[in-house]
Amino acid sequence: MFYTTGIDVGNSSIKAVLMRFNDDGSGGQMLGHEIGKIRKRDPKDVISQTYAKLLAAHKLQDSDVAYCATTGEGDMVDFRRGHFYSMTCHARGALYLDPEARAVVDAGALHAKALIMDERSKVLQNRMTSQCASGSGQFIENISRYLGITIDDVGKLSVAADKPEVVSGICAVLAETDVINMVSRGISASNILKGIHLSMGRRLINLLRLVNAKGRVIVTGGLALDEGLIAAMREIAADDKKFPMEIVSHPLSPFAGAIGCAFWAGFRHVKLRDAA
Repeated sequence: MFYTTGIDVGNSSIKAVLMRFNDDGSGGQMLGHEIGKIRKRDPKDVISQTYAKLLAAHKLQDSDVAYCATTGEGDMVDFRRGHFYSMTCHARGALYLDPEARAVVDAGALHAKALIMDERSKVLQNRMTSQCASGSGQFIENISRYLGITIDDVGKLSVAADKPEVVSGICAVLAETDVINMVSRGISASNILKGIHLSMGRRLINLLRLVNAKGRVIVTGGLALDEGLIAAMREIAADDKKFPMEIVSHPLSPFAGAIGCAFWAGFRHVKLRDAA
């Protein structure tokens, strides 16, 4: 038996996962996970604190970990042994969370990525959004602050909307201008948020269509737990006969990248050990 860790260094948070394997690399099982919000702190400090908390929760030392791997902005992790590409990690992590999924959309703080994969998590096609932030988690956080609501209330307010307002999906600046105008017109926060989610949902569904995604699609990344966004994506995909999709999420979806990273760490450890 041996342990691996996967650390997904994102733009707004650090996700760390601990996994246990049999000696031959089989039976990968996630034992624990931790998340650290960066906010205005030094990312390296958040990484160290998050990792230490993960190991302490399982009474482990760094020396007990056979292989620590990173994904995302992993060059910030000085103690890593290896690094894996983000899409590869999200594909493997998504398959662990939902073995029936064959497509993934990673909706993160700044960017979104879509991919299709086979039953072994091999990425077959992938696409990424442009640099515009209007389809990102950071944009949602900015809007929630402007509306004076907590990020945890965004989803439930969105699904309660009765008349969503159209929001620009072209760029964050135009979208924020739309929101300011809506507030001045007395539009409710629910209808504003639902309009934003529909705009974001269209971008994500279009991204999935570009990679020919069909069937079960799992949403990963920080926005995966935004019930308003998931509901909007399902609404948009509902009548699409050319690209029929079942949009799903998982309570551990934000950790998909770190989970996949820890899995690949197990594979790499066995390969290096047996070659020695």
